[in-house]
Amino acid sequence: MIQKTPPTQNKNFCVMEDVYGQMVVVSNGIDLEKETTSTTSTSSSSGNNGIGQLQFQFPDVGRAMTGFVRTREVGEFLSGALAGAMTKAVLAPLETIRTRMVVGVGSKHIAGSFIEVMEQRGWQGLWAGNTVNMLRIVPTQAIELGTFECVKRAVTSAKEDWEKNGCLKVQIGRVRLTFSFSWLSPTAVGGAAAGIVSTLACHPLEVLKDRLTVNREAYPSIILGLTKIYKEGGIGALYSGLSPTLIGMLPYSTCYYFMYEKLKNNYCEKQKKKSLSRPEMLLIGAVSGFTASTISFPLEVARKRLMVGALQGKCPPNMAAAIAEVIQEQGFKGLYRGWGASCLKVMPSSGITWMFYEAWKDILLMDRRMPL
Repeated sequence: MIQKTPPTQNKNFCVMEDVYGQMVVVSNGIDLEKETTSTTSTSSSSGNNGIGQLQFQFPDVGRAMTGFVRTREVGEFLSGALAGAMTKAVLAPLETIRTRMVVGVGSKHIAGSFIEVMEQRGWQGLWAGNTVNMLRIVPTQAIELGTFECVKRAVTSAKEDWEKNGCLKVQIGRVRLTFSFSWLSPTAVGGAAAGIVSTLACHPLEVLKDRLTVNREAYPSIILGLTKIYKEGGIGALYSGLSPTLIGMLPYSTCYYFMYEKLKNNYCEKQKKKSLSRPEMLLIGAVSGFTASTISFPLEVARKRLMVGALQGKCPPNMAAAIAEVIQEQGFKGLYRGWGASCLKVMPSSGITWMFYEAWKDILLMDRRMPL
């Protein structure tokens, strides 16, 4: 802000401004005097010609942080992190039992696996690996849900531009090709991108969590576990099973987000509602998780076998070999071993996650009601 000077005074000055405040500098003066009180300031400006004042204004950090948090992208990121943390805190025992059954450790039944954990490790065994699971799920859910929302909006905007400006056309000699993207689903693309990005970012924590769950004695803590895995195989060991994980995550994540958005929109359209209630979010989220898990579960079994194969002394070379090995040992039913426990965990997890996510978005983004 430039201060006005009386017309009787001939002061040449300039204003330098930054994010922290303003500094007024007089061009024909040498000394700068800091304004401390109104009395001192008045006497200085009237008695000393050519002397400027140093003005400093502290930034409103609270308002800046509030505005930052309430931006759509940050709000979605934080909502995903909080929803993931709250969900995992409740459902950690089901995750432990599911992992044991999928990799073939202990009993083949949910009740039997639960009793074994209780007898061997007590109640704390049901939360084995939960610390690293929380460290994994917070960034994973934040990145996954944030990526989904951003990519979905970007693809939707791109489709609108294509429809407005016409389809992409390519001329090759006398052949003219026209590419239409009307079939492209922003939700499906967003879901696929969400699964890929979150997996690339958080895969080492998934590896550590599985090993802590299956063999707590060999990996007694998070730091020692990471150190041991790194010494055994370097960075590659932290990303062991990445390819099958991406292959398994792609159909799951795509189907999961597509089903949720499709069911939600169809239900709201039929009921003539603008949004779902919390119980409806819980139910639709659970159905979406059940469908996605059922479709991709054989790939999940192969992925888990590859990731923990080193602990059992045998590791299939690829996902196809892992699936063939499961079929040879247990038949086709082996591809769905642990499916019941997985659904028991995935269904409430999906429903609770969506319920918490939408609730936190309502809180953090209450001042930014923007269309998706």
